Parts: sequence; C-alpha cells; structure tokens
Amino acid sequence: MSATILELTGVGKTFRSADGHLRPVLQDVDFHLRDGEIVALLGQSGSGKSTLLRIMAGLVKADHGQVRYRGQPLFGPARGISMVFQSFALFPWLTVQQNVELGLEARGMPKAEREKRAEAAIALIGLAGFEGALPRELSGGMRQRVGIARALVTEPDVLLMDEAFSALDVLTGERLREDILELWQDGGMPTKAMLVVSHNIEEAVLMADRVLIFASDPGRIRCQLSVQLPRPRNPESADVRALIDEVYALMTAGASRPGRGHGAVETGAAAPPLVERLPSADVARMDALLELLAEPPFNGRADLPPLSEESGLSDAELLPVAHALALLGLAQLDSGDLQITPLGRRYVEGPNELRRGLFGQQLMTHVPLIGHIRHSLEQEATGQLMDTPVRRLLSEHLNDEEADAVMKTAVSWARHGEVFEYDYNTGKLSVPDGDALT
Repeated sequence: MSATILELTGVGKTFRSADGHLRPVLQDVDFHLRDGEIVALLGQSGSGKSTLLRIMAGLVKADHGQVRYRGQPLFGPARGISMVFQSFALFPWLTVQQNVELGLEARGMPKAEREKRAEAAIALIGLAGFEGALPRELSGGMRQRVGIARALVTEPDVLLMDEAFSALDVLTGERLREDILELWQDGGMPTKAMLVVSHNIEEAVLMADRVLIFASDPGRIRCQLSVQLPRPRNPESADVRALIDEVYALMTAGASRPGRGHGAVETGAAAPPLVERLPSADVARMDALLELLAEPPFNGRADLPPLSEESGLSDAELLPVAHALALLGLAQLDSGDLQITPLGRRYVEGPNELRRGLFGQQLMTHVPLIGHIRHSLEQEATGQLMDTPVRRLLSEHLNDEEADAVMKTAVSWARHGEVFEYDYNTGKLSVPDGDALT
C-alpha cells in the first residue's frame, strides 16, 4: 500500500456568526491522501468543502482533531502543499512570470533560480512565450493555467484544486483537465497526490481514483467510491457511464430534505429545522425540468445523467433543481432517479393559476421558513413587517453569504406561490394583494 501523505483525524471547524452564535461547519472528518492517487470531493454548495481544503493547506486552523502531513502535525502552511483556486487569484499588475515566481520569492529563493523554475513551470503548463503578458491579456483558461503553474513551481507533494475548472467554459475546462491528467500520467508533474473539489460528477469520475461524497450541516464524509478504471477514460464508455450513474445514486440516496436528501418524508420523522439551506433553484428552471420529465422520452421518470444531457443543465445546476422539486413534493428523488409525483403531474398539466396555488401550498407545508414568515405576517394588523427579525434568525445558523442566498431563494419561491411579497429597497415583507392562500 502506498504511503499516506496527508491524514485528517476527527477534524472539526466551527465559525462564529456576526451575532455571536457558533455554527459547526465541519465535524469528525477522517480522511487520508496516499502517494500516487487523485481523490475527488463532491458535495453541495456550502457544505464546507472549501474550508476543508484550506485546513489541509494550513491556511485555516481546525478547532478539533488533527491534520498530519508526512506523519507530522501540520501547523500553518506546509511547503509541500499547494492550492489552485476557482477565481484564478492573480495579481493583475504582475506579469505571468512575476505571478508564478511569487511563492518562490516569498521563500527567499535567489532571483536567477526562481526565474529558471518559473519559466520551466510556465512551459510545463503550456504557456511558453507568454511570460511577459499581464492577466488581462489572457483568456480565462490561460489565466487558470498561470494559477496552476504558480502552484506547481514550488514542486509540491500535494496539489489541492478548489473547483479549478468551474469558472471556465465547458470546452476550455475539459482541455485543461485533460492536459493536467496527461502531465500526471507522464510523470511531468512534481506532485505526488491531488485532491480535487468539484461539482461536476463526470469530471470526478474521469479524474479520480476515489470519489468522496460530502454531507452537509455539518460537513463530513458520507461515503466513498473506488474508481479502478485505467486512464485515460472515455466519458462515453459503458464503464464510465455506469460509475457516473452510481455517483448520482450515492449523492441522492435516501433523499428527503436539503443536506439530508430530498425524497418523500418518512412517517414520524423529526420536523425539519426552521432555518436550513434551500436548493438554489429558480422557479422557471424547476417548471422547465418538470415539464421535460413529464414528456417523452422520459414519461415521468428519468436517470439524472440523461436528464442532464437533455436539459442542457450541468450537475451544479441540475441537482439543486431536482432537490427543490423533491422538497416540494412535485417529484421523488432517490438513487439517481427523478420521478414525477401525481401532484407534480397535476402541476404540469394545470394552468398558471393552479400552478401558483399548488406551489404556495407546498411551500407552506414543506419549507418551514416560508411558513414562519407567512404566519408572522398574518399576526400583523397591517399584514407587513420588516425583514430584520428574519435575517437575524438566518444569521444565527448561517454565514452572511448563505443567509443572503436562502433569503433570495425563499423570496423568489414565495412570490411565485403568492405566499408573501418583498421589497428589496425597503426590506419590507407583506401579504400579497388578494391574499391567495386565505
């Protein structure tokens, strides 16, 4: 068995919200990364994957548990670990050469040596001749290559990639991923192991030796899948498609609610929390996917991979929409399949007025936050209240970005279902004119 390079035992992380409440982000994460392997990490947005990577890189300190690199406790950034970010993170006033040299300069390497190393890394990643260019003169794919070269120039044992291809268009991302894998296979990279965080299930299966499924609230590794296929892997081969189906099934297994899945709610199950992340899905996309699911060739039931292909939605777009439909009882999601429910069929076949009514009723039944807001409005003589207490409630459990996302989704859904209205300029919530639900 290959040597373990990076090992996490019982790692946990808690953040304090603006109002002082503690919010667990990671809990009891056990993980090891071995010499010679690529591991992919899949999970919902906001599940703590990026925080976990920053802990591995030594950029963030774990509150609980231990991180070991080459058998030694990790305290702060390790020289043998580099990270590639989704946002490129280049200094716009520095040239390609200067951006790549930064890490070496910070280590005090002599100018001649770091220039030589940077030129080699730039050539390795396919950017020879662009050493003097500024980031604004490069395409998105080229800028991300600079970010990768900057990570590789330090000759790290471990390369951490935080959705490194997601900001690129599909073809550019595929080409860059293929180039990275080719360098890996040919031994052209100094890196001994890679951990890749991704939303793209196909990408994970094509790259990784192991695929880890990350759960949410708090973040933890729920299950893993070993990938034994030799590289390069053909995305159209039966073996790869079967593995993609299996990952979809793992990610939707036992689905009931966000963070815990999204299928039918079990009888006697505990009531969902008042504050929880909502799938980031807009109503128009939910309607379109449900209509597509109801029609031939799916006729009410579909595996998610062909549904993704037919709808043109990426995994990062499709899964939240499927989860939202299941959360509202318009479809059932389990083991990689999405099936329309009788209520969903009635919704699809009904006129717009019926759709809005059904949608609003399901929101009141299955989304506690929206039901709470509506109930609070009904207690006000004016049918109006400010959003301050709602946002305060969200901030007790979510960070600012997550709280804003939940509020935005709740407002969008509630408007469609005519549950309540919201004025973004004044922050005022109100019962809709006509009071559709009463």
